[in-house]
Amino acid sequence: MSDPLSTLLCQRLGCRYPIIQTAMGWVARPELVAASCNAGAFGFLAAAVLPAEEVGPAIDRVRALTRAPFGVNFHMFQPGAARIVDTLIERKVHAVSFGRGPDKQMIARFRAAGIACVPTVGALKHARKMVELGVDMLVVQGGEGGGHTGSVASTVLLPQVLDAVRVPVIAAGGFADGRGLAAALAYGAQGIAMGTRFLMTRDCPVPERTKERYLRAGTEDILVTTKVDGLPQRMIRNEMLARIERAGRLRMLALALGSAWRLKRLSGARLGELLSAARRMRHDSDLSAGQALMAAIAPVMFQRSMMAGEPERGLLATGLVAGRLTDLPSCSELVEAIVREARARLASLGAPAAP
Repeated sequence: MSDPLSTLLCQRLGCRYPIIQTAMGWVARPELVAASCNAGAFGFLAAAVLPAEEVGPAIDRVRALTRAPFGVNFHMFQPGAARIVDTLIERKVHAVSFGRGPDKQMIARFRAAGIACVPTVGALKHARKMVELGVDMLVVQGGEGGGHTGSVASTVLLPQVLDAVRVPVIAAGGFADGRGLAAALAYGAQGIAMGTRFLMTRDCPVPERTKERYLRAGTEDILVTTKVDGLPQRMIRNEMLARIERAGRLRMLALALGSAWRLKRLSGARLGELLSAARRMRHDSDLSAGQALMAAIAPVMFQRSMMAGEPERGLLATGLVAGRLTDLPSCSELVEAIVREARARLASLGAPAAP
């Protein structure tokens, strides 16, 4: 009998189990990616917040920690994006993930190099567009997901996309355990992708003070806001978000300028590169100039939480699922528990009903 957990996701990406660790900025660093991959999942390194010259060394660091295949996430708006693409191809990474940005020629270039293209989408129209561009698989994130998110729940968006496309689909948004994996497979997905659940592990390099804020958060502490950059983002309510929600135009301008300066120091990018990134974001979306600038510099607001260990001074992106998570397992313990529960759930579906 074939193994129900040996799906196309496993076969194409080379992982043991149909579980993806997503590329959360400042969170999916080499240590977490390697731990996820060593546990049997497929991890994505977050390169979207890295200077171009640090992407190669970060890839090398992951390879020093694991022999398993892994992927890299980036976006075409960031400074040095063309150099990053060259690095990913030169380093022969196994897969790349991204949102909107790469065009058909870029995707063809990755595929010609043997690199699987696995973008994340949050709307049916974006799923169709990515398939037209020639991607290999899709991660479909329902509205329960963390960070930038849509308004359609996973239970609606997932079947919509599955009915509309003919590439393997991975379910994201609200998944954290074996029940979710079994449900995703029952829908017809090839596996699940999780961000917040992997953030809330002992292997995640995020400071303990920040993890404590996630552990304390209930579902009532999690909201979707458009105040950061004009796009819906799911966050844990905290002091920094409260400041942003109360801020008027002048206060937001001061916050943007301060964040831009801090990001300049962190990334080494020139001010012109940051402004160019904002212009490219605006061209590819319906953002105003101010919103595009905030989108370009928002990573620094997450850096305070995820690297500096100052959860009250930074933003806390999260999936809604954080509201029911109360522990910090290792990646190995997490994946083993998911696999064990998924197998039990799938087996129970074929068992005869009790009299």
